[in-house]
Amino acid sequence: MKNINTFTTKIIAGKYKGKQLELPSLDVTRSSKARLKESFFNVLQFDIIDTTFVEAFAGSGSIGLEAISRDAKDVFFIEKDKASYDVLIRNCKNVDINKCNMNLGDTFEVFPKLMESLKNRSNEMVIYIDPPFDFRDGMVDIYDRCFEMISKIENDNILLICFEHVTTLELPESLGKFTLTKSKKFGKSTLSYYKAQ
Repeated sequence: MKNINTFTTKIIAGKYKGKQLELPSLDVTRSSKARLKESFFNVLQFDIIDTTFVEAFAGSGSIGLEAISRDAKDVFFIEKDKASYDVLIRNCKNVDINKCNMNLGDTFEVFPKLMESLKNRSNEMVIYIDPPFDFRDGMVDIYDRCFEMISKIENDNILLICFEHVTTLELPESLGKFTLTKSKKFGKSTLSYYKAQ
């Protein structure tokens, strides 16, 4: 029997449309809302095809798995919470494990190494960064650390960086070689898009 405390979401579009994904405990992670997710993929449209997609602070992996459903070449997930990571693995197995690269660890440690390893890829990359909103212990400076992490990216093959953040936060106009091109609000959450200058 299914645990009544299990939360789920569905893939919105693409070849796995309607496929159910498990969500981790709401105490640990917050699922990207369907409207926000749809808006993000409407911005990308066909540009998502054959890209390498990176989802930092991945949680259930719902954004990256949506990218796979819409024909991204492969996806790299980074999640540090073990329970959320276990959910991520189950979701990847449920969709297309062969296109999923799961990384258990701290985004701030894993991400720079991942960027280095993906430097010579011929296909373009899309990066989605969704840090935890609530300032739990040790997370007060999480946005500043994210800004620093983005500003240090040297890869030349990045199509887009999308930052999901609390709406009250004002983002820098530029981070390293990336410039803020637009922001769209969805209540408490906002999506901000950066492209290489």
